[in-house]
Amino acid sequence: LREEIKSQHNFEEIIGESQSIMAVLRQIEQVAPTDSTVLIRGDTGTGKELMARAIHNLSPRRVRSLVKVNCGAIPANLVESELFGHEKGSFTGALQRRIGRFELADGGTIFLDEVGELPLDAQVKLLRVLQEREVERVGSGHSTKVDVRVIAATNRDLHAAVKAASFRADLLYRLNVFPIEVPPLSARASDVPLLVNRFVTKFSSKIGKKIDGVSQATMDRLMKYSWPGNIRELENVIERATILAKGPVLQIDDVLLHGNSAPHLPIADSLEEVERDHILRILQDMSWVIEGTQGAAARLGLHPNTLRSRMQKLGIKKSRPTG
Repeated sequence: LREEIKSQHNFEEIIGESQSIMAVLRQIEQVAPTDSTVLIRGDTGTGKELMARAIHNLSPRRVRSLVKVNCGAIPANLVESELFGHEKGSFTGALQRRIGRFELADGGTIFLDEVGELPLDAQVKLLRVLQEREVERVGSGHSTKVDVRVIAATNRDLHAAVKAASFRADLLYRLNVFPIEVPPLSARASDVPLLVNRFVTKFSSKIGKKIDGVSQATMDRLMKYSWPGNIRELENVIERATILAKGPVLQIDDVLLHGNSAPHLPIADSLEEVERDHILRILQDMSWVIEGTQGAAARLGLHPNTLRSRMQKLGIKKSRPTG
């Protein structure tokens, strides 16, 4: 079955034979021929974009574009223009008409990466596009029909974000038609040797060194490691080890592994604590101004009274200067 799925459906970019990754490939095989919206959930570095590309490549839309949008990388004031386009003169700096990503993806697929980072006002507009299948450019008085398949991805728990009022429940229902959960690398340790061999081949060729592989002790160490940064971290480790290699066999010690990891952030005890920390940080950023367009309420997408109510409930008060 593994070989059949891979040979018939062109999954070369997705490396792995573990049960967990094969289950994901079967889901991709099932949903790809349809036009259904897909929500891919997985930790950073697990390969969510590869999954989205596989879905597009196996769909009838593969002859048209797969347009990728990193929702977390677009400034909040430009999200609408980026997604839906704008007319010339619709705002300061709009020197010419611009086609948005949805129109560019017409007939194809749009991949909304980090969809959980979209501001609330952009979430409302996105919901309308998903419902009506039409976009309205900023500054335009009319709508344009679009035929787009939507694939979204996030590393956040969107159900928790809905409870924290940072993500719209109705948008989540629209996106979560066919959810796919990408397993972390720690849950598919048997795939580590396959990934290691692929990355060794890639980087030895790129850097111009003859590397045959890794020692057995190194492979054992790599398979036991927890990989908090997932496949992306493994790729970085192999690239660094290839650069440092003095012979044809890579030796990777614990220093190289742990030196590659980002520091672990403390995990909050509860959703309330996460919400409290987030509101407190925004209030401090906004110098404790609650109302107005430059206030914390607008930044959080809340009514000022709602924010005050949350502050009271969470015990958030402006500390008075001492001395």
